[in-house]
Formats: sequence, C-alpha cells, structure tokens
Amino acid sequence: MFKSRKPGQDDAWEGVVTDKSRGMLDGANMYHFVELRLMDGESTKVRIGRRLWKDVAVGDRLVKRPGTSDPVKE
Repeated sequence: MFKSRKPGQDDAWEGVVTDKSRGMLDGANMYHFVELRLMDGESTKVRIGRRLWKDVAVGDRLVKRPGTSDPVKE
C-alpha cells in the first residue's frame, strides 16, 4: 500500500515548489505530486489536483490554510 500524501482538512503549511511528478500508483488513476521546501526548511511531497499541477512551476509558492481542502498558488 502507498501513502496518500493528500493534505488533510486541518493541515496548514506554505512552501516553494522544488519538483513536480505524477504517476499511476494503483495502475488505474493518475496522481499528481509536488515536492515542497517548507518555510521551516523541511521538504515534503504533497498530492495535488491535476488543474493546480498543470498551473504550478518549480519556484512557485503554494499555501494550504486550515479549513480548506486544497492548497492554492500565491
């Protein structure tokens, strides 16, 4: 089994995109990921929607606020 990496409803973070990737982890669905360097210097990999994945580039800033389901580009 694999880890979802989908942000939770109450998660909050902001970071800069350092890499983009996608893959068919279950053989049927395409999943889109970004690698982020968070403001505290830590790196993490997060699953995002296709529309946002197509819109972001390396160096863009993403913010996930508590109470929202998806991060937004700023």
